[in-house]
Amino acid sequence: MLFWENMLKKQYRLKNKSAFSATYRVKKSFHKGGITLFAGLLKKDENSFTKAGFVVSKKTHKRAVKRNRLKRLMRESYRLALKSGKLYNSQKYMSLIFVGGEHALGKNFHEVQNIIKNLLQRLE
Repeated sequence: MLFWENMLKKQYRLKNKSAFSATYRVKKSFHKGGITLFAGLLKKDENSFTKAGFVVSKKTHKRAVKRNRLKRLMRESYRLALKSGKLYNSQKYMSLIFVGGEHALGKNFHEVQNIIKNLLQRLE
């Protein structure tokens, strides 16, 4: 298996700063286990993709290795949920942002995966 087969495809990635700002402005958020999920506006076009962004602040941990590991775990958990189709109502939104906090740094993959799954279930 090639490594890019495990990556989140471009059409599902939230990239530009304006998209992040617009998602934060909606102020719809859920928190669990050190990870916060921000949901953007509801989609007008059902054929468009829901874009996801993953953030771990430098305030969370000063070491980039630790921050990147948490981002990779969150990204892979979301990718597997996307692949299996267990996204619940998250596909009704234009964008999602997962923000990793200090309490999520020490968690293993299965714990992060359960947290992401729980956050996706909580979306209405």
